[in-house]
Amino acid sequence: MRGGAGFYNPAMDLSPLSALSPLDGRYAAKLAALRPHLSELGYMRYRVQVELTWFTALSDAGFAEFKPLSGEARAYLAGLLSDFSEADGQAIKDIEKTTNHDVKAVEYWIKSRFEGRPELQAAGEFVHFACTSEDINNTSHALQLKAGRDQVLLPALDAVLTRLRALAHQHADVPMLSRTHGQTASPTTVGKEIANVAVRLAGARGRIASVPLMAKMNGAVGNYNAHLSAWPAFDWEAFSRRVIESPEPEPGHGFSEPFGLGLVFQPYSIQIEPHDYMAELFDAVARANTICIDLARDVWGYISLGYFKQKTRAGEIGSSTMPHKVNPIDFENAEGNLGLANAVLRHLSEKLPVSRWQRDLTDSTVLRNMGVALGHAVLAYQSLLAGLNKLELNEAALTADLDAAWEVLAEPIQTVMRRHGVPGAYEKLKDATRGQAVTPEALHALIRSLDIPPAEKERLLALTPAAYTGMAAALARRI
Repeated sequence: MRGGAGFYNPAMDLSPLSALSPLDGRYAAKLAALRPHLSELGYMRYRVQVELTWFTALSDAGFAEFKPLSGEARAYLAGLLSDFSEADGQAIKDIEKTTNHDVKAVEYWIKSRFEGRPELQAAGEFVHFACTSEDINNTSHALQLKAGRDQVLLPALDAVLTRLRALAHQHADVPMLSRTHGQTASPTTVGKEIANVAVRLAGARGRIASVPLMAKMNGAVGNYNAHLSAWPAFDWEAFSRRVIESPEPEPGHGFSEPFGLGLVFQPYSIQIEPHDYMAELFDAVARANTICIDLARDVWGYISLGYFKQKTRAGEIGSSTMPHKVNPIDFENAEGNLGLANAVLRHLSEKLPVSRWQRDLTDSTVLRNMGVALGHAVLAYQSLLAGLNKLELNEAALTADLDAAWEVLAEPIQTVMRRHGVPGAYEKLKDATRGQAVTPEALHALIRSLDIPPAEKERLLALTPAAYTGMAAALARRI
């Protein structure tokens, strides 16, 4: 690579300026909440949690060879997890340089922390007992997704939903001209159009939250082969289920009493958990993201029409050459990141459930991109929320649009005519309005000429585009 001294240094320290991914560069601060769970360090910590949970559960299983751990030992193990640091993660990486196996490196690190503690040293061979690497990995991935979904992604999505509901209620009664096929159409209200998105997004949110996060701990090919070779009469399946499905400990409890991983037991697998639930989860997130793309594009369009203004911020620049610009950058940022998220999510959901025979390694590198997919989604939700919070309604523009679209009243006029049996009602209004500039005077003249009851004429004569919104306001307020 060309350049002067200092222009390029392949060994440069990682920083937001040198990061290859914008998630850890430009947008690093915005994803601080996700990083502890979906980063490599987070993955290591969850592996330690799974190993220690399995180890402690074995001590409580009733085996003569592994007596229940003392309270002191349990407290020490809890400290290994609660105090797990970047230095610990680096120590594991250093071990991996020798093992060339990431899970074995975790096992060796845990055993190294038993040194000088006779009780734990004596039980050291029960660390990773009868486990294949995937027993640790798949449970760790599920724990990563549980924390990432429940603690970061869903709260970010909920913030968007809360804002949408507030806007729907606030603008429930504000009339707005619809546009179907980009052409003027029956009026609605601003609140009702926002409510449409809120209802869709709430349904998508529910589907994300309801996906069961599954895990297996059944050995090399899913048959408890190694387990039964050690204790043939022990009910390993029930034990594994109990470890996986028992609740996680509350903060501060550690391993002071039996706890589990708080996941859903997967009874059938090859060496790896089938990943079908992951595909379901990623598809559910992608569906929510698609709804958000629809929202971002529509609001962008409404800003372009002048229906919304955007709050300005002192010192902010919209264009390097056009001083007047206030660009809808938050909605554009959201749309771009939602597209990136969905591209990765769809690859994850299509690839992960496919594995050659009992195991291949193609899922391993792909799974390390879960944080990339969810990171782009969370970043997009933040941008959407920022954009929604900047919107200011321009009722003058909405009113002007409605006042210039009297042709939309052709629908109610011909509908009332049909109610009263006027032949060719639709065709008459089509001839009078289609492709023509329609004035209120022309419409009123047509209404007065109709053979319908006088009361109906008066009702139609009083109608304006702004008043022709049906149940829109009630529907907006109802969500």
